Amino acid sequence: MKKNIILMGPPGAGKGTLAKQLKDALNLVHISTGDMFRDAIKAQTELGVLAAQYINHGDLVPDDVTIGLVRERLSQKDCEKGFLLDGFPRTLPQAEALSEMVKEISREIDVVVNLDCDNQELIRRISGRRVCRSCGAPFHVDTMKPKVEGVCDLCGGELYQRKDDNEEALKVRLEHYVHDTKPLLDYYSKLGLLESFDSLVGKEQLFDEVCAYLKK
Repeated sequence: MKKNIILMGPPGAGKGTLAKQLKDALNLVHISTGDMFRDAIKAQTELGVLAAQYINHGDLVPDDVTIGLVRERLSQKDCEKGFLLDGFPRTLPQAEALSEMVKEISREIDVVVNLDCDNQELIRRISGRRVCRSCGAPFHVDTMKPKVEGVCDLCGGELYQRKDDNEEALKVRLEHYVHDTKPLLDYYSKLGLLESFDSLVGKEQLFDEVCAYLKK
């Protein structure tokens, strides 16, 4: 079974949903950059304190700090059973540093799972997303409608649209993805690690296809 996995794809392709499904089904550790920063800051590790200084000032965390945090997290014992990296690497320097790091700590990447999705579908997915202000539960105006419009099924909280979940904001995020992250697909393809899947097939079929591939 392939157990050390990088999950890639544009914003809205379904990485978060797939990561949760795979984590539960295959007993993998799900590592997202956001969670990793929060955990390191909460634990007051040296790198966590350093990352907090940038985040608290509204600045991007530099590559060397992010790479150090990833190394710190992947070295932990729970990652022995396998991990899903979600949100890292985002740039070629990060990918190159990761390749060296995983060799040093004997956690080499088995596969890079890439989710393909066309821009129009991404815009439909993202612009239709709604989130509960109270409990954070996700909904969608087309595919996951609440029983009562604007009201969370779980807690009765108000549903709202995040500021960056609109067409204009998504176009900016997609530009960043194409410029910074998409070149990594060529990088991993040349290493023989890339496996792409069509995320338009629906979340259950996508999970079945990816899961079957990882279990080979």
